[in-house]
Amino acid sequence: MQICITPIRTRSTTNARKTMMNWDNARYFLAVARTGTLRGAASRLGVDQATVGRRIAALEQTLSARLFLRTPAMYVLTSAGEALIAPAEAMEQAVHQIERRIVGMDDQLCGTIRVATTDSLGKRFVVPAIAKLHAAHPGIEVVCVTSPGIANLTRREADVAIRTLRPESPDLIVRRLAQLEAGIYASRAYVAARGAPSEGSAFEGHDLLMYQRNLVPSMWDSLCGEPTHRGRVAFQTSSTTMLLEAAVAGIGVTELPCFRADEEPELVRVMPNRADRFDVWLVAHADLYKTARIQAFIDVVAQAFEGAL
Repeated sequence: MQICITPIRTRSTTNARKTMMNWDNARYFLAVARTGTLRGAASRLGVDQATVGRRIAALEQTLSARLFLRTPAMYVLTSAGEALIAPAEAMEQAVHQIERRIVGMDDQLCGTIRVATTDSLGKRFVVPAIAKLHAAHPGIEVVCVTSPGIANLTRREADVAIRTLRPESPDLIVRRLAQLEAGIYASRAYVAARGAPSEGSAFEGHDLLMYQRNLVPSMWDSLCGEPTHRGRVAFQTSSTTMLLEAAVAGIGVTELPCFRADEEPELVRVMPNRADRFDVWLVAHADLYKTARIQAFIDVVAQAFEGAL
């Protein structure tokens, strides 16, 4: 895909010239603009740093315009660079739409599916579903990305996401898989040494295990409805698995999904009347939803969650 760019007039330019910029150049530009460094862009694109630098220099030469100011800390957009953001993002959206529509025409039970989920949902539900899918359709390769962040399906960061937040985008098809329960847990050793927290105490005298505030800010207000302001935060993480392991190690008290915590013999549920219920959603882009391999994956994932409804 190409787009016409009219460079900014400079003192040495008497007439504006139209220059063709292709998508491959635009994606390098966007990666540097979004990360602020050549290293960050190289990591995102899967290339070396020198390649990114050469691409940006070549693009600036093609457009006869400087797109970034090079500072010791980062690359900062110039006015010309700022003007290029919108058309470059339009190119990006068009390319992703083409990819989704072409992939969406595939009716073969083979190819690759990128699945985004959390580590805890992945371990309990998604990996067993993938195993079942692989046994039935060995030609389908699954790339499973586990992260507390939300994958952007419109940008093809994933083909399918299994998550606890329902998206609002009209381009996405959403299916409710299950409603699960979370409770408050601590290790047997912790309870023996410190006692169990009681309802209404706001965890006074207890150590708390938390997700990092920027990931789950609501957790810093309450665990399953019990206020946390009298507790002391002893541990933070971005991973449910690490949160569970910290609880098993006796570091403190935390909120965990019951399907994971109840399987750990070293954990006990405290404040049993305190609970929270959350929905699990399967999300796919409308352009890919009806492809054969996505439908095959959805079938096995739905079966994995059936007992949890």
